[in-house]
Parts: sequence; C-alpha cells; structure tokens
Amino acid sequence: MHYRSIPRTGESVPALGMGAMRLPQTPEGSVDERAAVALIRAAIDGGASYIDTAVSYHHGESEAVVGRALQDGYREQAFLATKLPVRRVHSREDMERSLDESLRRLGTDHLDAYLLHSLTRSGWNRLWDEEVDLFLDEAKADGRIRYAGFSFHDAFPAFREIVDAYAWDLCQIQYSYLDGTYQAGTAGLRYAAERDLAVVVMEPLRGGMLTSPPDEIRAIFDESGVCRTPAAWGLAWVLDHPEVTTVLSGMNRPEHLAENLETAALATPGSLSAEERAVVARVKGQWRERIRVPCTACCYCMPCPAGVNIPECLARLNEIALFGDEEHARFFYRHQLGETGYASLCAECGACEQICPQEIPVIDHLREVAALFGR
Repeated sequence: MHYRSIPRTGESVPALGMGAMRLPQTPEGSVDERAAVALIRAAIDGGASYIDTAVSYHHGESEAVVGRALQDGYREQAFLATKLPVRRVHSREDMERSLDESLRRLGTDHLDAYLLHSLTRSGWNRLWDEEVDLFLDEAKADGRIRYAGFSFHDAFPAFREIVDAYAWDLCQIQYSYLDGTYQAGTAGLRYAAERDLAVVVMEPLRGGMLTSPPDEIRAIFDESGVCRTPAAWGLAWVLDHPEVTTVLSGMNRPEHLAENLETAALATPGSLSAEERAVVARVKGQWRERIRVPCTACCYCMPCPAGVNIPECLARLNEIALFGDEEHARFFYRHQLGETGYASLCAECGACEQICPQEIPVIDHLREVAALFGR
C-alpha cells in the first residue's frame, strides 16, 4: 500500500479504502456480519484502512456492522468516515442528533471524517440556511469530527460553488474512466485539488460494471500485453491521477480485496505509460457506444414504495445493450426477482427520480423493461 497526504494537514491516508455500501450479504439480503467483519478487518490489516460508511447503507445496517468490525483494537488502526443524511435533516437539532447516533452505532467517540451525504446545489442551499457551517465548526472544535467534507452528485458549477462556500478538508466524487465530464468530473477533481481539498473517489468501477466488459472490450485490454484484469485497469487509471487522495472500492469478497491491494501497491500517480492511457481511451470509446443506462447500483432509490427492484431492472437493460442476449437477460430477470420486484409494479410516483444521483429517467426505463419482459 502506498499513502497519499491530506493537503491541509499532511496526514497520510491509504490510496485504497473500503466502501461499506456493498458488504457481503446473506441469501435473504441482510448483511452477512461474520463475512463483513472479517473482510473489513482484512482490509485494515492489508493497509486499506480508510473505511467509509453512511446511515443509509444496507438500509441502516452498515454503520453498526462497521462499528462491531472496529472493535478489538481495529478502531485505532482505521481512518473512519460516515455521513450526515442530508435529506433527513431539517434543523441544527437534527444534525446534532444524527451525528451522535452515528457515533453510538459505530462505537466511537470521534470520526476521522464526517461528510454531508450526496450533496446537490438545492441540498446545500437548504443546509446553509440551517447553519450547517456552524454545526461542522462546533463538531470539529469539540472533537467529535476531525475533518469535514461532502459527497457530491450534481453538475460541476454546483460543485464549484459548494467548494468555495466553506473551509472543507475533503470531498468525495464519482470518478472513473467513463466519468471525465459527468457530475464533478475531471474539472471538479482538479478544482478541489487546486484548493487543497483531499479528493476521495467513489464508484471507480461504476458499481462493478467495468469489471465485466464484453468480449470486444476485453480484447483491447488483452491486446495491450499488460497483465491486468479489467478491474485492475479501472483502479490503476483512477490512481494514476495525482489529485486523487483515496479511492474507495465496494469490495465484498476476499479475492476482490487481494486484487485491489495488489493494484493499489503498484498504481502510483503517473505510473501508467502513454501507451496504457491510450488503451483505456480506446476502451472508454467502446463502452460509451454500448451503455444503455448509467446506473451504478448504489441503491439510493431503494426500497421502492411500489416494491420494484429498480437496480436489477436497469441492470437487465444494460445486459442486453452490452451483450446482446435478450433471452439470457430475461432468464435472470425472472430468476433474480422471483415473484416480486418486477418493473410492471411501478406506480410512477417519481420518488426514485428525485433521489437518483445519476439523474436517470427511471420511470421511462421501467416501462421499457416491462414491455421487454412482459411484467
């Protein structure tokens, strides 16, 4: 593992961190706590000690599981981050209550980083009116948080305004080789770094999509002569950027962790050659021609009030677009959903579209899925 510095303090943090949004799960869909605790501790032991969670992850289970994983001396080894659930906060009292509840669930008296979760311009404007700046200042002063930051899902102009509005220590943005002009994008990455913010990258593999490319894209990687998996190529590309402080990976298997640790140990800023960057540029072009829906399976849209399994429905559209096998997609649509979760259940209430960080027209796509698969 190599380490990078938080610009405003010089504190070293690992280049690879673990996101606790996609922990191992039981067949029933809850967190497999035994497997999750073992994986989190293995990540810390391996040097990927930046652990990122949030109130909403795994429908409220994630913080408590992370807290139990950090017992037995692991809290002292971890750089721990969680988030203020912006949409549930409507007063300074709500902010205080939410922070204290997160500390209790995580079993700690302080957080290394506390981020405003999934900020947009409208969310930021509302929080500013509720004096979130004073809340953050006081939480830093009394020692409950060490660094203040925000995670972001809006366009670059809003990102720039938020960066300039407060003395942030860090920000968290979506970034992969497909996201140079999406949301904060490369412009946001550079803007934050120029203003001495640590930049934490989420979704470096687009929710795992970049790990399983179609044959034509895999062939481009294979022809390069470089021995890397598609996942390693994606992580190495993000870590090649000197502006990036830490990359979060939603690892849920020991083999994922082992591969990512190996990649992060080698992928220092500027380590990719010009030829390797050209390979990624070719791959990017191929992906852009194929992707149907930019869903990262973050599950912010879940649970759906009507019971639709939205990420699974959208994944089947991408499967058809990427691999051209409608029958295979139909089989997994019915196999994965069983008797519930079908797109035809959509009541078109719009709740998913209001919260989707990718701004996907979910209702239109669910209509398409229902028409394709008959329910």
